[in-house]
Amino acid sequence: MAEQITRDDDAGVFRALADPTRRQILEDLRSGELAAGEIAGRFSISAPSISRHLGVLKGAGLVTERREGNRILYSLAEDRLATSVGRFLSAVCPEQIVLRHTKWRSGGEPAGTPQGDGEQHA
Repeated sequence: MAEQITRDDDAGVFRALADPTRRQILEDLRSGELAAGEIAGRFSISAPSISRHLGVLKGAGLVTERREGNRILYSLAEDRLATSVGRFLSAVCPEQIVLRHTKWRSGGEPAGTPQGDGEQHA
């Protein structure tokens, strides 16, 4: 049952990520907290449309909000995004995840970057 809830939660994350406007909002939040009006000002669509996009991102757990006076400030929920995408990648291409993790741990370059000694470290 718990695994089904996780899959449903992850499905919501991927539905939220399917829209390019929502992906851009997440990228914009990468540099820090932004007010709803600041986010809306970065797009050529209506403020109510941005509000709906923010609602989807919040519902998926990808952003958090807090009130400051009459403003709503949004922040990226990095752990939620990383966990959901990481779980998917681990299921789809576990060998790549293990290779990257091992190379990063041993001080090597991430997968896809040439190693100095030409050897594969697994």
